[in-house]
Amino acid sequence: MMETKTFAVSGMKCEHCLAKVENALKSLPGVSAVEGSLADKSVTVTYDEGQVSPAWMKESVAASGRYELSL
Repeated sequence: MMETKTFAVSGMKCEHCLAKVENALKSLPGVSAVEGSLADKSVTVTYDEGQVSPAWMKESVAASGRYELSL
């Protein structure tokens, strides 16, 4: 089942940061769309909850740099 959720992301300060976070999420299986907002310091993710969990997304974002996805 597809789910769409918005998560706050700390550590994003520029477009490069935003791109790293978006790319980390897009690389996960089951993620079909990612839309980030630097102004809101958030990302909206559409994903298949049978293939990927928010905890896995959090790990992927943390591995891409000094960013933290809030669950």
